[in-house]
Amino acid sequence: MPSISMFYGLIVYMYFMDNKQHKLPHIHVKHQDNEVIVQIHDGTVLD
Repeated sequence: MPSISMFYGLIVYMYFMDNKQHKLPHIHVKHQDNEVIVQIHDGTVLD
């Protein structure tokens, strides 16, 4: 999984073919043991 940014302990990942889980263009942001999945288009939290 490629990381595209790292700052303040946050790591932003973009998965190339992750169409099974969310079907929308999105990024995964991880901080320690927490993760949020955010839609790229408008910033809506998907999971």
